[in-house]
Amino acid sequence: MTQLRKFLLSLFLSMCGFAAPAVADNYGTGQVFTMTNAASGNEILIFNHHPQQGLVGAGSVATGGDGTGAGLGNQGGVILSKHHRWLYAVNASSDSVSVFRVRKGGLTLIDTIPSDGSQPVSLTRHDNLLYVLNAGSDSIAGFTVNGDGTLSPLAGSVQALSGVGTGPAQISFTPWGDALVVTEKATNKITTFLVDEDGLPGTAIVNDSAGPTPFGFDFDRYGHLLVSEAAGGAPDASSLSSYEIQEDGTLVVLASAVPTTETAACWVEMSRNGRYAFTTNAGSSSISAFETGRDGSLMLTTEDGVAASTGAGSAPIDLALSTRGNYLFSLSAADGTIAAFRLVGNRKLVPVPGVTGLPGTVNGLAAY
Repeated sequence: MTQLRKFLLSLFLSMCGFAAPAVADNYGTGQVFTMTNAASGNEILIFNHHPQQGLVGAGSVATGGDGTGAGLGNQGGVILSKHHRWLYAVNASSDSVSVFRVRKGGLTLIDTIPSDGSQPVSLTRHDNLLYVLNAGSDSIAGFTVNGDGTLSPLAGSVQALSGVGTGPAQISFTPWGDALVVTEKATNKITTFLVDEDGLPGTAIVNDSAGPTPFGFDFDRYGHLLVSEAAGGAPDASSLSSYEIQEDGTLVVLASAVPTTETAACWVEMSRNGRYAFTTNAGSSSISAFETGRDGSLMLTTEDGVAASTGAGSAPIDLALSTRGNYLFSLSAADGTIAAFRLVGNRKLVPVPGVTGLPGTVNGLAAY
């Protein structure tokens, strides 16, 4: 379609009261990003998503740092800004964070900055703030996002987790940006930090996890915190719990360790309408789906806990949802694949073409 035709179509839609699509993408499609996490030089791998063709490789860009060449036990190693203008990635071996400008022609590296700690594994952004979870130093650190996308360290933002050797997995702002949440796999704790008007976190508020090995998490449409529990990898013992976050940062359990009936549930992604939660089960090579209730209740959408299979031996890890919420992607380092599914009714997963042949060190997943 020519630029003139695009302009005329846009003008027609606006005159008739129709909003133009909010998704900026290549050839009318979206993109998916992961990182190699290679010890010899970390790179972001780029894929265009075509509804008919599936995922098509669109190149790679160096991060300017190094990965570990091994699993990070994390969620959120690669994230996009709200309107997918910027992409952020951790360099766990270089103790740094990289920032890319996202354009239709690809990615441009614009900043690589020390993470103010050791072994960064997870990132979160809200408004002009970005926080990083440093697993090696059991700490969090904050940065201001400048107008040009670069990052500046936020003085006074470094805070310690509940102790040493906590095995942290993920950091995320609450939907309103008034608190930060961190899951600690080794201690079975969920640590929260209240965030003041200057973007600075208070000291750690330590909460017990409802189930063993709290890992990935997301928030439903009511702001409830939904956390997966890997149960130390015990067969068919993983679960999902929901919590309400109180004003003082403490957690109240709403649904306690609801079984997935699968093994090693580690990553969580909410449907776009905030009603369904998906978990990847690394030990079962499957994805489970839960319906969430206004009261925080959780109910499997399938009796056997399997909403979709990612393939024998795939051991899926990260999940990412397209901006419109109509495609769900699952990363598997074990067999070097990204599985793709079309969402029907925000809950049913229909397999569509994905991609194979990725390096076995891949980590982190983001999509629009």
